[in-house]
Amino acid sequence: MNTLIKRLLALTACALPILAQTSLAQEKTCADDCLYKNLPFDMPKVERPVFPDYSVNILQFGAKGNGIELNTKAINDAIKAVNAKGGGTVVIPEGLWLTGPIELLSNVNLHAEKNALIIFTDDFNAYPIIKTSFEGLETRRCQSPISARNAENIAITGEGVFDGSGDSWRPVKKGKLTSSQWNSLVKSGGVVQDNVWYPTAGSLKGAMACKEFNNPEGIETDEEWNEIRPWLRPVLLNIVKSKKVLLEGVTFKNSPSWCLHPLSCEHITISRVKVFNPWYSQNGDALDLESCNYAVIADCIFDAGDDAICIKSGKDEDGRRRGEPCQNVIVKNNVVLHGHGGFVVGSEMSGGVKNIYVSDCTFLGTDVGLRFKSTRGRGGVVEGIYINNINMIDIPHEPLLFDLFYGGKGAGEETEDELANRMKAEIPPVTEETPAFRNIHISNINCKGSGRAMFFNGLPEMPISNVSVKNVFISDAKSGIVISQAKDVVLEDIHIEIKGDVLQIKNADNVKVNGKAYKNDSAKPQAIGL
Repeated sequence: MNTLIKRLLALTACALPILAQTSLAQEKTCADDCLYKNLPFDMPKVERPVFPDYSVNILQFGAKGNGIELNTKAINDAIKAVNAKGGGTVVIPEGLWLTGPIELLSNVNLHAEKNALIIFTDDFNAYPIIKTSFEGLETRRCQSPISARNAENIAITGEGVFDGSGDSWRPVKKGKLTSSQWNSLVKSGGVVQDNVWYPTAGSLKGAMACKEFNNPEGIETDEEWNEIRPWLRPVLLNIVKSKKVLLEGVTFKNSPSWCLHPLSCEHITISRVKVFNPWYSQNGDALDLESCNYAVIADCIFDAGDDAICIKSGKDEDGRRRGEPCQNVIVKNNVVLHGHGGFVVGSEMSGGVKNIYVSDCTFLGTDVGLRFKSTRGRGGVVEGIYINNINMIDIPHEPLLFDLFYGGKGAGEETEDELANRMKAEIPPVTEETPAFRNIHISNINCKGSGRAMFFNGLPEMPISNVSVKNVFISDAKSGIVISQAKDVVLEDIHIEIKGDVLQIKNADNVKVNGKAYKNDSAKPQAIGL
């Protein structure tokens, strides 16, 4: 009997069926005029799924909400039955439901009622190892607790909670816990190496096979893959190559790695969703929207162990070969409680990113506020990004960061020397592997409490270009603005409350501050007091 079942033995719940629900096409948290008014680019309205007035309850398929018995077959049988009928709703009623992987099919709305708690089993063997994409690369991972592929007209709705049992999968760094938390974790079992706790020896072996990021190398046979299965942490929700997708009202928490990962999807709406991951969760991104076209992310709350709202499009050669930009995306009225970045582009952006509108969002204590990141080798173009009306507090690093020398670590986890050493590399020629960030427009930003106010760190062979930042007020900042390897940058109505110089410019061209042009072609910073 696994540890999860032992913890749940004392819990029981009852389940009640509900009437079939009405079409979701009429349910809108923000009127079209609100979402699409004053968009700075042309974009059709995102299509929402519509379902027939037909529903089944998982109780009809033998599900038992006692938190002990697996309901994998019952839930998936219900989904298959509704799909075969032509579509409708699968109801998960109030109760405590233990399950393995759930696979969504076309024309099915999985509706979790209020007080429905769906717990995914911590038995690693319940999740087959499949070919998939993770962190922008083609690889193998365990099947996600919730997945769909080549589906159309699908949804997860309601007020229920989906828990991915991520604590059973994730490694944990000692520095992210208190001493008592760390001691308790170590006593629970697992393996410790280099001040990192791994849940199993197989997890540690998988980590040791990773030279960069989290995709193992040199693992060839099925036996070898199976041995490192605990390291192949799945994203909680993985929806691939699907159309008209809706996530609305539900809560997702405790994901093994990333939480929500729509990949190569069209017409996707994420509305009134809540995502909660522990702040110490490795790779615990809240939302990674990758290579998707036509998307709305509105009225959500995100609390992440890594980046919160992240736009991606594949990594390096794999991403360029796929060639699918993430584009035509509206991000509006969202709150981020914690994360490495509140709104993030990259670092896997090799297929390109364009036509993104972010507005009316609140970041509370994220490591960085607006975070743009990439590195040599990615390629891809990020352009047509519009950000307006963002309020932040207690940002320990930069409210606005462009980092084209990203090294894979979170803000503050890398030393200044490590960054400087990477920047000393010989300047390569511009090729398809050179990332480009341009035509980015940011306005109406308020932040109280931050580290460095802004940091532009482009590539010497491909400076960040045509960036406008207007009407910004940053109080209680520890230091000012640094602009390096950039050109055609406009700062207008910028108010930074610090002692000393507000702005340093180095290796930059045509920087305009309140109408006055500055140029500095040398590596020695030019200090400016605004």
